[in-house]
Amino acid sequence: MGINYYNKKVECASREELDSIQLEGLKRAVELALNSDYYGKKLPESGITSSDDIKSLDDLKRLPFTKKNDLRDSYPYGFLAVDRSDVVRMHASSGTTGTPTTIYLTAEDLDRSTEILCRSLAGTGASSEDVFQNMMTYGLFTGGIMLHYGAEKLGMMVIPVSSGNTARQFKMMKDFQTTAIHATPSYMLYLYSKMEELGIKRSDLALKRGYVGAEPHSEDVRKKIENLWDIDIYNCYGLSEMNGPGLAFECSYKDGLHVWEDSYIPEIINPDTLEPVKEGEYGELVLTILHRDAMPILRYRTRDLTRFIPGKCRCGRLHRRIDRIKGRSDDMLIINGVNVFPSQIEEVIMRMPEVGTNYLIIAQKSGPLDKLIVKTEVTKDVITDDTRDLYSLKARIAENLKTSIFINPVVELHEQGSLPVSEGKAKRVIDERNE
Repeated sequence: MGINYYNKKVECASREELDSIQLEGLKRAVELALNSDYYGKKLPESGITSSDDIKSLDDLKRLPFTKKNDLRDSYPYGFLAVDRSDVVRMHASSGTTGTPTTIYLTAEDLDRSTEILCRSLAGTGASSEDVFQNMMTYGLFTGGIMLHYGAEKLGMMVIPVSSGNTARQFKMMKDFQTTAIHATPSYMLYLYSKMEELGIKRSDLALKRGYVGAEPHSEDVRKKIENLWDIDIYNCYGLSEMNGPGLAFECSYKDGLHVWEDSYIPEIINPDTLEPVKEGEYGELVLTILHRDAMPILRYRTRDLTRFIPGKCRCGRLHRRIDRIKGRSDDMLIINGVNVFPSQIEEVIMRMPEVGTNYLIIAQKSGPLDKLIVKTEVTKDVITDDTRDLYSLKARIAENLKTSIFINPVVELHEQGSLPVSEGKAKRVIDERNE
């Protein structure tokens, strides 16, 4: 397997070099952060009044955590650390739950983010020979435009088609012989389910690789997508507060996501005690961005659950690797006292060949108790006149789920294409208990 680099000197930096880069970056980030209204008040409360107070990376622990509500409460400019005339781009969350969170970037910030994405894409084997079809939403959402910039800088021919309009997606793929695509995992599965209906054959397409992100997904979903499409699928992690996609990316070995530690300091903590977890244990990912002049963010609690992967990657990069996101600490369902993560359910059902490409998890009240309903589509060959086959499949799914999540769910089987589909981020969980 060939190993590809974009900036080998940084990508293969030693641990000592990375530590030195991080310490310098942390001192600079703190100095800039003190210029913002929020950190200008918050950091002195922790005894940090200048970058001189940061003597080593251990001093990171002296900095306060930053939460999403802090960003919302400081909307719109409370975290801005430079003059507004230096800002060339802003992004914002959808704000569907209230005040949006915003981020700001200078021209230099954009250049740094683009370089990181070039590394990420090159590490999967992408090059100027590729035609890159970007199916992520453009606009205030960071996912589409940020990866667009990286692909363009790498020399790929970029098709900025954005999300939705499935028939057009296939026409573009076929007409321009697209080799690489960027989409949510749920949309990749949905696209495949529409191929036959739209008269598209796999042999019509030149696809080699796909990049998926924006939704937590299991290894079984990745394998399902790879098997259906006969391409390599690479996991990409990011969040708007940290410039969007690319802060962590799989290389060609697909053995965890490399966090670009020259630009970020990752920590993994117990979300209850706020203390670091042991190496290899799951916890909440906390991130400090080191090189964003317009808007530094220190020790940001992502709520995403992952772990550090011990050891070295075969690709030669020493930037620490995190495992795929298991879920979010605030996405956990408590069903009759039992903690259930949607990812546990996905892992079970996506291993079963009879299960289709879409599912839905619903939590309801049934008298004083909770009821968990798992609705899943099934492949066409499962729908027959013999209902015994369906009853048998329902029983097997229910038993497999009980073994994993320790409760008895209600399983419903549905024909392919009958469950609601989102062409953006999939809404997999509906909690009706508080409605």
